[in-house]
Amino acid sequence: MNDQLERLNRLPLRTNLRGLTPYGAPQLDVPILLNVNENTHGVPADVQAAISVAVTEAAAGLNRYPDREFTELRGALAEYLGHGLDATNIWAANGSNEVLQQILQAFGGPGRTALGFPPTYSMYPLLASGTDTGYIIGKRADDYGLSAESAALQVKELQPNIVFLCSPNNPTGTGLGLDVVEAVYAAGEASQTIVIVDEAYHEFAHDGTPSALTLLPGRERLIVSRTMSKAFALAGARLGYMAAAPEVTDALRLVRLPYHLSAITQATALAALQHRTALMADVEDIKEQRDRIVSELTRMGLKPAASDSNYVFFGGLDNPHDVWQQLLDDGVLIRDVGIPGHLRVTAGTETETIAFLTSLERILASQATLPA
Repeated sequence: MNDQLERLNRLPLRTNLRGLTPYGAPQLDVPILLNVNENTHGVPADVQAAISVAVTEAAAGLNRYPDREFTELRGALAEYLGHGLDATNIWAANGSNEVLQQILQAFGGPGRTALGFPPTYSMYPLLASGTDTGYIIGKRADDYGLSAESAALQVKELQPNIVFLCSPNNPTGTGLGLDVVEAVYAAGEASQTIVIVDEAYHEFAHDGTPSALTLLPGRERLIVSRTMSKAFALAGARLGYMAAAPEVTDALRLVRLPYHLSAITQATALAALQHRTALMADVEDIKEQRDRIVSELTRMGLKPAASDSNYVFFGGLDNPHDVWQQLLDDGVLIRDVGIPGHLRVTAGTETETIAFLTSLERILASQATLPA
């Protein structure tokens, strides 16, 4: 046990937090960073200029608290999502993680449980621990898929207070059919289960892929969460949001901190929404690079999963950590997600994609045996 951990354990830390490690991927200084699913295209120059103007205007009033209800932003987000939503259906916070935390604060807590289906977003159990909510580990099929029948059966048996459905799923990148969402929602009727569909990467889905937003009418326990970190290239701005019945947003007002969204954050998000055409053009380019990665990895004899996100989860590696390290030695950082035989790579720019594929093919060719 190191000295820092010893000092931590001398504090009267809550029992369910002892032994946990903070969430985080390696932050290394290498030329090509493809490990945390950022939008590597960056913010287009015209959008940067618009944000600068908006932030400058907001700075003139920083001596005052911001709009506690972020009314203009909620309206703009509702207009962006469509589906007949209005400002009463929208809530936002500092990243979608804070939105999820607020949901757990309102509907989870001591004596309550949340159900997730690993492998999935690793923040779910950490958010549960942070709110003293019990976390239940659900089961997926051997190919990491999740059927409507299996998910509904688990909800009926376990009767969780909250269910996390990640679509596209992180780290696999695969989307869920709406039949899964419908089945889970119906299965949670008796236990009044809150169903969260985490659509952080939905903008990268293949054309025609439906969103769980279409299921919101008449389902007051359904929540669809989104983020501006990925498609909008605003990971550094920290703006996540959700759509749900108005009574859900009222519930989150009971747990939010006062004035939790700064005037600068609101101004930045509004400017990006007003100039989303340029940002969505980059999304299309990212989708092209993602599909190229899937095609090339297949040609190399690897096993990439079908992806509706801005990353590719791929298997068929005898020693994934060794491949990860050799890529890092070449200046390309991707993600070792700890799943045997698999790694995950963000779809970056064309130049970054070429560098990753070139390095990986060289590494595979240099190994004594090709991937299984």
